Amino acid sequence: MDKGAVAGENGDESIGKKGTEQSYTGLNSVQKSQAKITSATSDENLKEIFHQIKTSKTPAVINYGASWCRVCSQILPAFCQLSNKFPKLSFVYADIDECPETTQHIRYTPTFHFYRDGERVDEMFGAGEERLHDRLWLHS
Repeated sequence: MDKGAVAGENGDESIGKKGTEQSYTGLNSVQKSQAKITSATSDENLKEIFHQIKTSKTPAVINYGASWCRVCSQILPAFCQLSNKFPKLSFVYADIDECPETTQHIRYTPTFHFYRDGERVDEMFGAGEERLHDRLWLHS
């Protein structure tokens, strides 16, 4: 297992390292009509989303992923489904390649940041639908 990687539920690596060269589709592969997710399309757009999170004080979760990340592609459908189960949370997807400036602090994908009252209160690395569900429940 790579240094910094987190073992998934099956004992496999659940985090892709930033810069890995693979070809997978991101949020576009998931039917957006079924999910309540905001997609950050650029650094400027992600900055606006951060501003909304800080000013609205609405609990939020940001999923930092990448189109080339196999694990990100695997957890994304569950992330979309969970957006319907937790309507009090704002769900955001940010592709690190589309928002390179504002996501330069993201070292592994997927990374989930949880916000409450405009402040980041939690972070989760890697995938695992049950772990993600539990964190969302905790922060909703």
